[in-house]
Amino acid sequence: MAGDEIARVRAYLMELQDRICTALEAQDGRARFEEHRFEGDGTLARPRVLADGPVLERAAVNFSHSQGPALPPAATAHRPELAGRRFEAVALSLIVHPRNPFVPTSHANLRFFVAERDGEPAVWWFGGGFDLTPYYGVDEDCMHWHRSARNACEPFGADLYPRYKKACDEYFFLPHRGEARGIGGLFFDDEMAGGFEHSYALARSVGDHYLLAYLPILEKRKHTPYGARQRDFQLYRRGRYVEFNLIYDRGTRYGLQSGRRIESVLASMPPLAAWRHDWHAEPGSAEALLTERYLRPRDWISDAT
Repeated sequence: MAGDEIARVRAYLMELQDRICTALEAQDGRARFEEHRFEGDGTLARPRVLADGPVLERAAVNFSHSQGPALPPAATAHRPELAGRRFEAVALSLIVHPRNPFVPTSHANLRFFVAERDGEPAVWWFGGGFDLTPYYGVDEDCMHWHRSARNACEPFGADLYPRYKKACDEYFFLPHRGEARGIGGLFFDDEMAGGFEHSYALARSVGDHYLLAYLPILEKRKHTPYGARQRDFQLYRRGRYVEFNLIYDRGTRYGLQSGRRIESVLASMPPLAAWRHDWHAEPGSAEALLTERYLRPRDWISDAT
């Protein structure tokens, strides 16, 4: 794998980082991203965090270009034959924690890996996706999110959206709670079918569709009136988000195992979260509806009723 492929993906992800940060700042209207920059021997980390905005309580949009003598265990758990290979990776990972409980949390990432061993062909792959975590579900928003996900995949085959949606539903699940983290979206890994150009085009389409999927929801819901009850429930559900990221998320484990800056690895955490002992939503309430209707895998495009 020639270095120009890595350079092309790097340039795209850095441009996408700029584009997403600009759009999120415009939605917030006041807060701005703070950037830290770390460079060394061909590598670059460019984490950006926005905090304490009137619309966005926290958002992190982090770009990294890393190298290492051996892939971390989190990157080889499903492909043990790659253990011990030196690697180079470029990635963009983002999380948006809005202040208003009626605006869902959103997450997205894209990554490109090249793993090499002397005397053997290089192995490369793309991974990524995006997913949505509502606190108060709205069918219209779920349908729009999943239509955007399908639109990102459609040019590359009718089978991709159902396959990536199923993978997303399975990945973003908390076994100890027996519930999904959110309403899903897209999740893919080890993507190399059709060669580099095809896989790179697919990754760009997923990256380009994130804002198309999220901004209309953010714009529509960010001024919805709410009170202490809704805020308390948002913080309670954020606790589930923290649990998933610290217990199950492969990206968090990869960041910790690869020695990345801890502030960047944990930038996905919400600024505030809460836990209640043995709390259950009142039957028939809007809070109960979240788990009864929205945190169950379903076809949001053709079966939303």
